[in-house]
Amino acid sequence: MSLEPIGKSRIGFASRLGFGASGIGTLYRNVPEAQAQEVLHSAYDAGFRYFDTAPLYGHGLSELRLGQFLRTVPRQSFTVSTKVGRYLVPPRGEDVDYGIWASPLRLKPVFDYGYQGTMRSLEQSANRLGFSEFDLVYIHDVDRYTHGETFERRFDEAIDGCYRALDELRKAGHIRAVGIGVNESDIATRFLQNATLDAVMIAGRYSLLDQSAADDLLPLAASKGVEIVVAGVFNSGILASGPTSANVTYDYKAPPVAVVDKAKHLAALCEKHNIPLQAAALQFPFHHSSVSVAVIGMSHKDRVDQNVRWFEWPIPTSFWDDAAQSGLIAE
Repeated sequence: MSLEPIGKSRIGFASRLGFGASGIGTLYRNVPEAQAQEVLHSAYDAGFRYFDTAPLYGHGLSELRLGQFLRTVPRQSFTVSTKVGRYLVPPRGEDVDYGIWASPLRLKPVFDYGYQGTMRSLEQSANRLGFSEFDLVYIHDVDRYTHGETFERRFDEAIDGCYRALDELRKAGHIRAVGIGVNESDIATRFLQNATLDAVMIAGRYSLLDQSAADDLLPLAASKGVEIVVAGVFNSGILASGPTSANVTYDYKAPPVAVVDKAKHLAALCEKHNIPLQAAALQFPFHHSSVSVAVIGMSHKDRVDQNVRWFEWPIPTSFWDDAAQSGLIAE
């Protein structure tokens, strides 16, 4: 498989693999500045031409580091996306839970899906990245996992605020495309029913282990011509490290027994066909015509070469046939 895009993307995705910039924002572990720039250079040299970031990633650090690199290469050579729904403020003595970010900027994220909050978020992103020509802007984390009981209020706020602001910017030609980035397929589907979107980033719901997006989101996206960007193809770790690895995770938590059992069956089938489990996980989403890009988070240059090898690994049709016949993937 080639990293070159197939067909014509409405958005203009410049490669089939995207660089997810959460890792250089120190997701789970510290990443020195030199290492962050090294992995970005390695990804670009390997053919990655789509770069995705967000204000949340390292509380602004990801955007700073990504912008520092992207300003060294021709602007027309890459596609870049960021997200709205949060802006950043100084804590001013307030305790901030930095959670999964090992060494972020000492700023406090503030949820705001309103019109003015969206504009404020984009202005801050432009300052960190060093340019304002965003190809794609996602509305970020409007889901039950993030907001719990306040989800319905946040959804309405995002439609009336975020979406209205982004739609105006799109019509004026200031951004090329508008999308939604969530982890829950039914919520992404609901956004498609209530807004005119160009893309959906869906994390973890169209993978070897979880194909629930095929039930609702993917058919609707196909009917509307909306491009799908898949993230979490390894389901946070279990398909990357293997189901028998120590401290394995599924969607950032300990995996249920049924998930481990399915992953073991997939691993056994991959071994039978002499292919890496990771290669199957990375290539699987592209079997659906709506999927344009798979975004992969990386923070070390060795991971770049490894992911490219998995993406280009020759997988026989017999493997996919066996997986379908075994009920591991849909026909």
